[in-house]
Amino acid sequence: MSSETPFQINVPDEKLSTLRAKLELANFPDELQDAGWKYGSPLVDVKRLTERWRNQYDWRKHERKINEMLPMFTRNIDVDGFDTLNIHYVHKKSETVDAIPLLFCHGWPGSFWEVTKILPLLTASAPEHPSFHVVALSLPGYGFSEAPRKQGFGLNQYAEVAHKLMIALGYNEYVTQGGDWGCFITRKMASVYGGGHHKAWHTNIPMAKVPTWKSPLSFLSFLLTPWSTEEKAGIERTKWFRTKGQGYFAQQSTQPQTLGYGLTDSPVGLLAWIYEKLVLWTDNYNWSDDEVLTWISLYWFSRAGPAASLRIYFELREDCEDLGRDPTIPMGASYFPKEPIILRAAWVRKLNNVVFESHHKSGGHFAATERPEELVQDLRKMFAKGSPAFAIVPGRTGYA
Repeated sequence: MSSETPFQINVPDEKLSTLRAKLELANFPDELQDAGWKYGSPLVDVKRLTERWRNQYDWRKHERKINEMLPMFTRNIDVDGFDTLNIHYVHKKSETVDAIPLLFCHGWPGSFWEVTKILPLLTASAPEHPSFHVVALSLPGYGFSEAPRKQGFGLNQYAEVAHKLMIALGYNEYVTQGGDWGCFITRKMASVYGGGHHKAWHTNIPMAKVPTWKSPLSFLSFLLTPWSTEEKAGIERTKWFRTKGQGYFAQQSTQPQTLGYGLTDSPVGLLAWIYEKLVLWTDNYNWSDDEVLTWISLYWFSRAGPAASLRIYFELREDCEDLGRDPTIPMGASYFPKEPIILRAAWVRKLNNVVFESHHKSGGHFAATERPEELVQDLRKMFAKGSPAFAIVPGRTGYA
């Protein structure tokens, strides 16, 4: 296994100049009267953000801030049957020697940057709660990680990269937290490496198989069990997403290369494509313009380019249809009301070893950004003294 190399973001000046030139030449579509969000990202918002990106936004200031806040590294990871990939990651240890090793795994349109708010909270040492050693990788094709160069880089390979990274860092036994694709990846890790290495997993987008007639008892329970107010709201949210918010998924999972040309050549196109999700998938989160632009810039300046981040949808689409073997290691589930997909907790419990569950009154898809304190509190409770997952990693209770 290769040694790690300290990493700092340093976007070349010519890339900044090219971005500025493209923003100067931006053309915008027209918009129907009183369209609001009905047709997608509003023209007024995209124009405002483009103007700021072009004339006021200071990438160097935010680049410097990221470098100062996040201890970053790169390391080569050999992927069976594929090439060696140079993987970028954040790694911060707690002052608590016996802190719990935790892998944070993002999805699309997220990045390693999502760990920023929760990192100091997770690594904080205190007698009343457990502490964590935190690793947050950039998935292959995201951020400053290399992208796969061969077809067929699927869920097994993403899980392999994440697992091998933890082993390389000396964490032979660890726990995970994931949202979006991070949920699917850490779930696969729980299935493949569970017990021996992967000790417990937590997600803020709990997924489950919907009961069908093929399992008569489960299906009968599904038909007869009354729905709570929260469950009804969750299924309505899921219905909205399935009917009005999932067009991006169809495109990215069938013809990602075609979409990639537009997102790679047009910063305004990339901005509008991702900004829509940042707003519609959150719970009235007050995004600052600079926060949005930093989020988008990390895609624009990514090592492999924006198109590389789309291909995970093509390669993992079959994995979405068949979740595979259910993990048996302890699981934690956090439910946020504006998550695009919210399934009944009973379905999740039936297929997983759920030892911790929380239901929040607010928050959406990007929990680490929207509700960092609540997400961290959930993780602390899951691994606290007296909980079923306490001391799940031998010799690492998380307490000083």
